[in-house]
Amino acid sequence: MNILLTGGAGYIGAHTAVVLVNAGHKLIIFDNLSNSSKTVIALLIAITKSDIILIEGDIRNSSLLESTLFNFNIDAVIHFAGLKSVGESVVNPIAYYDNNVGGTISLLRAMSLANVKILIFSSSATVYGVPQHLPIDEGHPISSTNPYGRSKCQIEDILKDVSSSDSSWKILCLRYFNPVGAHSSGLIGEDPKGVPNNLMPYIAQVASGRLKALSVYGGDYPTYDGTGIRDFIHVMDLAEGHLAALNYVLDKPGWDAINLGTGQGYSVIEVLTKFSAISNKDIPYQIVGRRPGDVAACFAKVDKAASLLGWASKRALNDMCESAWSWQLSKDGDG
Repeated sequence: MNILLTGGAGYIGAHTAVVLVNAGHKLIIFDNLSNSSKTVIALLIAITKSDIILIEGDIRNSSLLESTLFNFNIDAVIHFAGLKSVGESVVNPIAYYDNNVGGTISLLRAMSLANVKILIFSSSATVYGVPQHLPIDEGHPISSTNPYGRSKCQIEDILKDVSSSDSSWKILCLRYFNPVGAHSSGLIGEDPKGVPNNLMPYIAQVASGRLKALSVYGGDYPTYDGTGIRDFIHVMDLAEGHLAALNYVLDKPGWDAINLGTGQGYSVIEVLTKFSAISNKDIPYQIVGRRPGDVAACFAKVDKAASLLGWASKRALNDMCESAWSWQLSKDGDG
């Protein structure tokens, strides 16, 4: 199939690109490179030994999207493109609604004109808001405490409405939990600009000496070690989940949402301890105050992915830390 990946040069998009190419699909990446780089495309070509085309553009440019869909005979779209920092969304909500919601409307308009009706959307566990029960299943109430999460909720609602209006659409929302780790080649991985917002790259940069210490937000949660618990999933498991989702959605008209996680939670201290053992480095940390909106624990119920997609995560915390450390060493020139 010819598949368009919006935001395909980003962290999750790039790893998914590797899996899709290895499965025999032809890829076109559409990305404005605001959170990525052209060098990622060269690295993907090196990993896959295949041609991958980059169209440099913004998803709010509906006419460029439409011509891309037509010119490359696109069969399906996987929509990764979007701004994704919770803190930044609070400071600049207009940018988040404009880019994430407005960009998705632009994409849907182009897809409709090009008669491309297969869409997998990169959603998020943030749509569940504060967990009302654990593990979180897909029937959990939808809400959010920040503009980033609300943009995802709004997009899901739009996609439901589009699907209801036209039965030829096949739309699947994948609700990610906490992607971490990197490709085994050490060539691609999570590469945040500036100080990382996410735990694993922050720990990796402390282990490598680029940052002095990890701030652990909250040590008094009602968990077994007092720190927050999250469902960390290896990015390659997540990427393989997209291939399974693509194979599934081809024969399933309508809208649906599926969790992609491990079904298991790890605490901040557990991740830190494991990473320290893998890297053989001391990782200084300090307990600081909780962040507004953070919850004690959040992890997925993953039965639906297993039953519908035939997919389950395979890689353990050890694999996540090993690959993230290899990626960090590669970036630092020690790999």
